[in-house]
Amino acid sequence: MAEGGIAIIRDHAKEGLGVREQFFNEQAAQIDNAALLTAKRLIRGGCVFLCGNGGSAADCQHVAGEFVNRFLIDRPALPALALTTDSSVLTAIANDSDYTKVFARQVEAFAKKDDVLFAISTSGNSPNVLEALKVAAHKGLLTICLTGQGGGKAQGCADIVLAVPSAKTPIIQEVHLACEHLYCQLVDYYLFENVTALTREG
Repeated sequence: MAEGGIAIIRDHAKEGLGVREQFFNEQAAQIDNAALLTAKRLIRGGCVFLCGNGGSAADCQHVAGEFVNRFLIDRPALPALALTTDSSVLTAIANDSDYTKVFARQVEAFAKKDDVLFAISTSGNSPNVLEALKVAAHKGLLTICLTGQGGGKAQGCADIVLAVPSAKTPIIQEVHLACEHLYCQLVDYYLFENVTALTREG
């Protein structure tokens, strides 16, 4: 019987696999719809803006890089911007106003109605993420939020909430990364491999 560190590894892997399987079984249609709607926005000249804190901020930069550079196929660069990277803007807003406004103010400045806000919050309750979602909704953006168990307050703020069925931050973040990769792959699929899907209503 495994003990100590080996047991921790096996328990984590087993729990993570179960959560991942449940999430993708339950959310497959929502993930697909999020990607299709994003592709429709991009074809109209939209941009994907991303926001989140801590590890989720790193995910935002990761996803933006996949769009601007490439994911699995060679294709034209796609417009995406992580709202987590400009230290002067972030600190100016936090200092002069409030940290809850650091993303919302940027959405107010840069976003237009054909854009997408892809927000990440493991709890679904991050105040600065919620503020950004509210401003984005007011401006007519498509709003997508990756969260953890229950979805938190984001359930009332985003068009699409993808809630991982776990309360453990590391597990949630691991599934988020898999979901983000699929989101990138599916956006490419609809833009460059299944263009006819973009003519669907919605």
